[in-house]
Amino acid sequence: DEIDFEFLGNLSGDPYIVHTNVFSQGKGNREQQFHLWFDPTADFHTYSILWNPQRIIFSVDGTPLREFKNSESKGVPFPKNQPMRIHSSLWNADDWATRGGLVKTDWSHAPFTASYRNFNDDNACVWSNGASSCGASSPSSAGTSAWLTQELDTTSQQRLKWVQNNYMIYNYC
Repeated sequence: DEIDFEFLGNLSGDPYIVHTNVFSQGKGNREQQFHLWFDPTADFHTYSILWNPQRIIFSVDGTPLREFKNSESKGVPFPKNQPMRIHSSLWNADDWATRGGLVKTDWSHAPFTASYRNFNDDNACVWSNGASSCGASSPSSAGTSAWLTQELDTTSQQRLKWVQNNYMIYNYC
């Protein structure tokens, strides 16, 4: 299972693109892409993934980009059966990610770096001995557990709609 929050390459001056995808039970193709409404290289920004049993919400600086709802009742797999890890990397995907493979990586600018600060995974469930610390019978065992049922409030739903109406490139869901 995999929850992707990726930045795709671009030409100087072009808007930056964020690519999101959700893989579950070996199936992906739940992609959405967005232009960002700011230059992400100008300053640090907060990129968040809220993942609970009902939904996955991708946000930037508190503004939701995407909500992937649990639709298992309709036959859509939802990541819930495996422990997951957090990975962060820079990788060359210029065969597809940079304007559909048209723009190739300029290796003369290497090495490429990414910087992080204030990373946290507060209140994450911990998988140990085949069981989650956020067991269905005792969600409070994860400490502060409000995130286990968190959803978008009216203001966040309006902001999500604004992003999707103005900045979404495509939705393959």
